Amino acid sequence: MINQSLDAKSQSAFPALRGLMRQRAAVERCDLCSNQIAAEHPHLLEPQNRRLICACRACAILFDNPGETKYKRVPSRVRYLPEFHLTDAQWDNLMIPIQLAFFFNSTPDERIVALYPSPAGATESLLSLDSWQEIVSDNPILEKMEADVEALLVSRVGDIRDYYIVPIDECYKLIGLIRTHWRGLSGGTEVWREIKQFYINLKERSIEVKSA
Repeated sequence: MINQSLDAKSQSAFPALRGLMRQRAAVERCDLCSNQIAAEHPHLLEPQNRRLICACRACAILFDNPGETKYKRVPSRVRYLPEFHLTDAQWDNLMIPIQLAFFFNSTPDERIVALYPSPAGATESLLSLDSWQEIVSDNPILEKMEADVEALLVSRVGDIRDYYIVPIDECYKLIGLIRTHWRGLSGGTEVWREIKQFYINLKERSIEVKSA
């Protein structure tokens, strides 16, 4: 049986994204040097506990190069994958209970992590490695995802089949939107309006990658 649990590590990502869920504070500051930062600013990730922090550009540059550092810089590029191949059977084998999830390579855990949004936050599903490897074989671009800081974001809600490789902070932003706006059993009209707008904005920022 697949083990699904509330992902405590991933909840630590939310403090850095509070400004994305509500009106921004008059002054935002870098979590490393305390200098004032713009509304749109880089994020750094602490892979060990999946914690996101806000950074000024000068501090973020310090973590551009790969190596053994506490933080990794979260990239800004968004790649839309219109030719991504994922059959209904492959999706069912992943045993994700909803039609929305993201997947990333966690270096501390030494495995692929699958998370899906819920009204309570991020929930983790333990993946079958064989199922994931089959999807990677069909979509070699997944081998180029940067560990910890990039994720495959999958939406199969209704007739929509959208696949992106996105910065990890975008995934937590989506979870935060759902967590903030969900009402009742079905979520309510507001949360689905927010989700739709999230994907519109994502598509506008994305680079289309034909070969998956």
